[in-house]
Amino acid sequence: MPDAVIGSFIDHRYKVVSRLGSGGMADVYLAEDEQLGRKIALKLLHRRFAEDPDFVERFRREAQAAAGLQHPNVVGVYDRGGYDGTYYIAMEYVPGRTLKQLIRDEAPLDPVRAIDITMQVLKAARFAHRHGVIHRDLKPQNVIVGESDQAKVTDFGIARAGASDMTETGSILGTAQYLSPEQAQGHAVSASSDLYSIAVVLYEMLTGHVPFDGDQAVTIAIKHVSEAPTAPTTVNPNLPVELEQVVMWALNKNPADRPADADQFIAALEHAKAAIVSGATGQRTASMAAVAAGAAGLAVGAGAAAGGIPAPADAKAGAEMPPPSGEAAAEDGGGPPPGEPEAPRKRRGRNWLWALVAAVVLAGAGVAAYLLTQPAQVLVPPVVGEQFDIARTQLLNKGFQVHEISETSNHPAGQVFAEIPIGGAKADKGSTVTLTVSTGPGNTSVPAVEGQPLDAARRAIQQAHLKVGQVQQQSSSQVPNGDVISTSPTAGQTVQINTSVEIFVSSGKPLVSVPNVVGQSQDSAKSALQGAGFQVSTNTQSSSAKAGNVINQDPAGGSQAASGSTVTLVISSGPANTTTTPTATVPSVTGQKSGPATNALQGAGFKVSQTTKPVTSQSKDGVVVSQDPGGGSSAPKGSTVTIVIGQLQQSGGTTNTTTTP
Repeated sequence: MPDAVIGSFIDHRYKVVSRLGSGGMADVYLAEDEQLGRKIALKLLHRRFAEDPDFVERFRREAQAAAGLQHPNVVGVYDRGGYDGTYYIAMEYVPGRTLKQLIRDEAPLDPVRAIDITMQVLKAARFAHRHGVIHRDLKPQNVIVGESDQAKVTDFGIARAGASDMTETGSILGTAQYLSPEQAQGHAVSASSDLYSIAVVLYEMLTGHVPFDGDQAVTIAIKHVSEAPTAPTTVNPNLPVELEQVVMWALNKNPADRPADADQFIAALEHAKAAIVSGATGQRTASMAAVAAGAAGLAVGAGAAAGGIPAPADAKAGAEMPPPSGEAAAEDGGGPPPGEPEAPRKRRGRNWLWALVAAVVLAGAGVAAYLLTQPAQVLVPPVVGEQFDIARTQLLNKGFQVHEISETSNHPAGQVFAEIPIGGAKADKGSTVTLTVSTGPGNTSVPAVEGQPLDAARRAIQQAHLKVGQVQQQSSSQVPNGDVISTSPTAGQTVQINTSVEIFVSSGKPLVSVPNVVGQSQDSAKSALQGAGFQVSTNTQSSSAKAGNVINQDPAGGSQAASGSTVTLVISSGPANTTTTPTATVPSVTGQKSGPATNALQGAGFKVSQTTKPVTSQSKDGVVVSQDPGGGSSAPKGSTVTIVIGQLQQSGGTTNTTTTP
């Protein structure tokens, strides 16, 4: 696809921003999802392949296989479709670089770092295998490494789902340097084939080189099938013994001699990591051992490498010993060398024969002694997942010694999560089985988030490797609405990682009951309200009540309002001068909207004063909820009628007063 695609819209949704990379089958672009407002990686199939059913099917299978694998270490697939005569896949965008680029820039990697990246790839493979998907092309080019070395596997384009293959039997798919031997021969692949490819990737991270390389893919494939890999320590002598053994184990030609599954591979790597971190790396164990059988040259294969990792089966037994020079030549040559008497020559020949017989006898005795004295081998009980005390008892009952390594992990405290030799393998009775036991996820301190907004507090708690629990609302006179009052456990307390932290958030100042002060003098009413924690505002109105007394209040007495809010008092200015001022009947406007109510009162010759009152019902918003004087009463024309207008809000607030002539 030409770069002219940059800036265009795919499927009226994805705006192409820039090119991220290109492969033999498709180009990958950075794009913006205009509907969801996020960055994505958009893979466009090369147009020349769009009419090839095999390539289209492979492209479709990639989307189908990956879309069903939602895992932190698998690049997510969001969408697929057609565009301008070809096809696309919309995928998760992972900022970073491929593992191949990382290897080129930094290999050989630190062993612990290489282990951590490999275990993430293994977890992705394990998840795929459990869902019936075999990747078949695991290589560093198909692993994206983001921030903090987070690894994600992509490109399931030649994955096999279930028992069906996408191409004909005998086809070789994948990149030659990372092919398993069975895949190189065109045989059926299995989950073990992915584990072999991952072992090649780990080998490359540790050494900077792949174990097999060549000018042509066929040459490399033949090496995978027929040649033993060079030990990683030959390339990088600083590698720990335990890690080398795990790599060589997973590179066995026969799938049955590799780790049984990704879990076994991960457990072996965790054990090797624990040894590296603790500094307790062991001495190199020979993968093959031999018992000399005298001059007959009889050799006996040692069988398996230490730690339950099978050794390469390349020992040769029964190698023939070449005849001694001189004597053998004389025996086979038919005559003595010139100038030498015959009798001494025959005597030396007989002496050599007797030496050979003696050597064979001694060799047989040595082999018999070895066979009689070698320790009996028994199956190692699988104890991963058991509590340590139970696991130790099972191993002791089988005749093994037990060595414990404690390590923090997400497994429950006291649980065994790694075992070397691996459960189900054979080991010498009386030998030591090393168990890695979880001490729990480790501890952390609860961060101080008091006074912070809720969202900021959530982030701080999560960054401390803790979980956000329930969020409880509480009123507070000191903490503003929406900010954190406290947490449980409290700030600074040491707790286990992943502990749930409950957050208490302010709902604002507490609500208190408003005193009823109607009928009291202005000074007495003001004192009572301020004593209850309220602010006070006043206005006056003529009435038949004694001048200076409260004739109305808002909020009304007995209602609930926020402490510190304002209560408005209407103070009587005394009766109007009835001898000179005509009176009129006050219209009843309660229940009307403020506009019509004001018009009605003004039309009757009255002035209008408006105040507001918080209401929680939508139907009362903007409606007259009370009036003074009341409807139907008599009042002097030109006097003021106070109407109270409902104002929708959650809690009490300031009452606004306006006067309309």
